[in-house]
Amino acid sequence: MIHKTNRMYLVEQVASQIEQLIESGHWTVGEKIPPEMELMNLFDVSRNTLREAIRALVHAGLLETKQGSGTIVRSANPLGATLKRYIKRSALLETLDVRLALEKQAAQLAAEHRNATDLSTLEACIQSSREAAENGDYEQFIASDIRFHQTIVQASANQLLIDLYEPMVEVVYSFVQDLMAMDAPFKYEEELHLELFRAIRDQDKVEAASYMEDYMKILRENIMKLMED
Repeated sequence: MIHKTNRMYLVEQVASQIEQLIESGHWTVGEKIPPEMELMNLFDVSRNTLREAIRALVHAGLLETKQGSGTIVRSANPLGATLKRYIKRSALLETLDVRLALEKQAAQLAAEHRNATDLSTLEACIQSSREAAENGDYEQFIASDIRFHQTIVQASANQLLIDLYEPMVEVVYSFVQDLMAMDAPFKYEEELHLELFRAIRDQDKVEAASYMEDYMKILRENIMKLMED
């Protein structure tokens, strides 16, 4: 028995295939996807079907359509897109709560699973941060600090945790910028995380988790004081 073609099912199919191409890295975040005609030929669908599929992915936060620039990849996964939409509206303290939950667990797992490459990268981040502090290079310091935290999350060897943290990177970057703007002088030495590095190097899970908890607690207290001033 022949069934009529369901156009909405075709839309879902195309949207799903585009999503898979993004998640697999075929199209990366910030990259412009091929023009409309090329995609119509690729998926063998009509212009309307393609546009509805893209519209659905734009609504989900995976794609972004810019007038005169085409359609670009905005996020690598739907969960990341959802989180980005929410955390952009979050306050500093809310962001801190999420960071504590994710980074405390990441530090524990990193202490258990870290390898020589992870340790080497963490050391390089600390050295880069130290040099940036000496030169007063805020941008380099922030970039090195973010890379340090990302490396710990990667070293956790937990893919779900890595995926959850990925959309936080942009917010953590803004978080550090805001903190540096609020706190004068900025306490560079406290931000080098030497004790955390040693705990992960020595595979001390308890100390790694304790460090993150204490660090976030002090950070929260400092932020609250600055907000009161």
